[in-house]
Amino acid sequence: MDPALAVLLLSSIAAAMSTAGVLPLVRRPHVPRLTIGWAHALAAGAMLGAAFVLMTATRDRNLDVAALGALLGIAFVRFTHMASGTEDLDLDRVDESSETYGYKVLLVNAFHSASEGVAIGAAVMVSLPFGVFVALSMAVHNVPEATALGAVLRARGVRLRHAAGLAVVSNVPQILMAVVAVALIQAAPSLLPWALGFAFGALVYLVLAEHLPESYRKAGHTTIALVTIVAMGIVVLIGGGSGGGGGGG
Repeated sequence: MDPALAVLLLSSIAAAMSTAGVLPLVRRPHVPRLTIGWAHALAAGAMLGAAFVLMTATRDRNLDVAALGALLGIAFVRFTHMASGTEDLDLDRVDESSETYGYKVLLVNAFHSASEGVAIGAAVMVSLPFGVFVALSMAVHNVPEATALGAVLRARGVRLRHAAGLAVVSNVPQILMAVVAVALIQAAPSLLPWALGFAFGALVYLVLAEHLPESYRKAGHTTIALVTIVAMGIVVLIGGGSGGGGGGG
């Protein structure tokens, strides 16, 4: 399959999976704090697992370049938050009455999804099986992330179907950046280790700076650590046979 078509399909599926995240809100518009904390922990675990397998994909490539790419990924996430004024935004203030809060939460999720799109695109250029695995990992991550987003939107009076639609819309940058990443790597294959490193750095930073702090504010540290580690372990174990060290690019 053509890499551009493959990444478009895979990233679209990953984005569409966000709709499943609002299912817990069907019967109850207000999600318990503990549930939101676990949702962030599951998202963090899936993201850490994906970051780990992305890192293993650089072992046969230029590690120095990948390390520089990781620094760029961290800088990108940090810069986008600073430029938009969302660097200290609490993503789960369901009782927040500010008129702009909901828009800022959507904006933060869009920034997150852009980095995830680079991860999917770079993975597809390593090998198609590896790309499928990373896309599925991002899809799994998108579900609990959408639960947390949906809780905020529902608390602000957004209808369930609209919350589901906005969850998908916030992941459109994931699709765009996945396609852009593939196009750039096809044009210049030497960019692959840069893209792998960029995705690794961005994903790890998002986990450490945002998902885990959000989790800890909602639930006990021991529970959150356990959920995160188990989720990460499952992703890493499954990823062992995904072909991350394969040729490609």
